[in-house]
Amino acid sequence: MSEMIEAAVKALTAKLSGGFDGVAKFVIPGEGAIMLDADGVRVGDEAAEVTLTANADVFRSILEGDVNATSAFMQGKLTVDGNMGLAMKLGSALG
Repeated sequence: MSEMIEAAVKALTAKLSGGFDGVAKFVIPGEGAIMLDADGVRVGDEAAEVTLTANADVFRSILEGDVNATSAFMQGKLTVDGNMGLAMKLGSALG
């Protein structure tokens, strides 16, 4: 597991301390994947209701609050596959 994925799991766990109402997956090409659900945040690559994909720099910027997830999506830096409403809910939870 990459250091990026480990750091992302810690950051997402802090932001989503109560878990997430749905099943979402973040994919960071070349690094790995992270699952978010009612049980919390963990490394994994399982089926999800929504999959968000971004490179490591964009993902880091979203987690650090430097880039808004919606803006990243509109600029083509973040792709969403699946339930768009769930993606928007996750974007709001990330701040």
